[in-house]
Parts: sequence; C-alpha cells; structure tokens
Amino acid sequence: MASLKEVRSRITSVQSTQQITKAMKMVAAAKLRRAQDNILRMRPYAQRLNSILGNLTALAGEDMVSEYAEQREVRRVLVIAITSDRGLAGAFNSNVFKGVNALLQDRYAAQAAAGAVTVLAIGRKAHEYFGKRVPLLGNYQHVFGKLSFDTVREAAEEAMEGFRAGQYDEVVMVYNEFKNVATQIIRTEQLLPLVPAELPAGAQATSNVDYIFEPSKEEIVRTLIPQSLKVQLYKAVLESNASEHGARMTAMDKATENAGELLKQLKLTYNRTRQAAITTEILEIVGGAEALAAGR
Repeated sequence: MASLKEVRSRITSVQSTQQITKAMKMVAAAKLRRAQDNILRMRPYAQRLNSILGNLTALAGEDMVSEYAEQREVRRVLVIAITSDRGLAGAFNSNVFKGVNALLQDRYAAQAAAGAVTVLAIGRKAHEYFGKRVPLLGNYQHVFGKLSFDTVREAAEEAMEGFRAGQYDEVVMVYNEFKNVATQIIRTEQLLPLVPAELPAGAQATSNVDYIFEPSKEEIVRTLIPQSLKVQLYKAVLESNASEHGARMTAMDKATENAGELLKQLKLTYNRTRQAAITTEILEIVGGAEALAAGR
C-alpha cells in the first residue's frame, strides 16, 4: 500500500492537472464560438459562389474550356492534409492521418508505390507526420496562428500552379468537417481537376437564371474558377479550425471528468491508508501498555 505522502502527492498532481484541463476547455469554448461564427458565415457564400459558377458553366456549354478542368491520366497526386498546430484534441489529427493513409491505399496505391504522391500539409501536426513519410509542398505549419484568407490563398495558388504546370494530375483535400461540438466528419474532396456537376438522368445542362454578362461570360468564368477554388480551400480550413476547437473542448471536458473520478479514488485510498495507519498506532500503544502491565 502506498504511503500517505505518496497519495497526497498524487492528489496534488491530479488537482493541478484538472485545473489545467478545465482552463483549456474554457479557452477552447471561447475560440469555438468565433470559429463557428466564421464557418457559418462562410458556408452560404461558398455554396452561392459554386452555384453561380455551375450556372455559368452550364450556359457556356462545351465552348467553355478551363485549364483547371483538364482530365489527365493520374500519375502524380497532391494531397492537401489539414490538421491543427497543437495536440490535446482527441482523435482530431489522427483521423486525418488515417483518412489520408486510407486514400493512398484505396485510390492511389499505384502512385504511392511509385513515390508520386506529394502532400501539402496545412497545420504543424500534418507537417511533422507526413514530412517523415512523403515529399511536402510548401511550408504551412502555422496557418492557424494568424488565420486569414490571404494565407490560405497562397497554399491554394501553389496547388493550382502545380496542376497547371502538369506537376500533379489530381489534387485532393482531406479535412475534418464541423458538424457540432462533439462530432467532426472526415471529408475527402477533389479540388482539381474540376468535377462537373451531376445532372439527373435525361436532364440537359441548362440554367433558368438569366444573367447579364459584362465584359463576357468567358472572362467571368475564367475569373470565378480560380476564386472558387481558393474559397473552397479556405472553407475547408475554416471547417477544420472549428472542428479542432470543438474536439479539444470535448477532450478537455472528458479529461476534467476523469480527473474528478481519479481524485475520488485517491481520496478514498488516502482515507483508508490514514485509517490503517491510525489503527496500527493504536494497536502498538495498546500492545505496549499491556506489555508494561505484564512486567510489573
């Protein structure tokens, strides 16, 4: 049985840890509110932009050719893995690692075996994990320190330039989508080449929206496509940011509860140990008194 000093030391240590996890939970909750507001504002804009782009592309028909829609034999792949800069968020980062590994095994096994897979790691955890396994594109370890559209735009432009130059035949994103505080969903989305919108069987590529084009629909689409790709990546980063804070808040809440349960057990152990020590002392005193009485 542990000594009273050892049990007291463990109780003090667990109490300190509980205070830290409780504080981290409060910080994560404050950051989550801001991150959740950002992604809720971003989603309608991104969806509307994609809708407009789809309508314009449908109106343009086969006359509209984009360098970002070129379908090529997939020999080289760029995977954009979005994680966090810090840990202590449960399975948040490891789920992204598993998602990328599953993608490479199921969809890009031949490219991975040939060493033709590159990762654009957004977040320090992704940079550290994939930097030991595959070639990396760029350095975006600390995007979330000062998260802004300009920072994410640089990453998107680097991926887009690589696709245009023929360095990559497909660009895929893997990230956590924010559903609620306790739930994050791993998403795998193809960024490049552009995937045509699926139409119902028998439907024609037409639009009911009547647009007035200035200067021309071709010029507008050429401008909208790069902007849409950048917004799509920025939205994925915002989803990941909100998911990170939700996952960390949940993890720290669970850690605080576990610390409370451990404290109950330690205090019970302390009381039992203290009671046993007192009982032992009483028995020693009684035994000594009886020995003195017998010697008289």
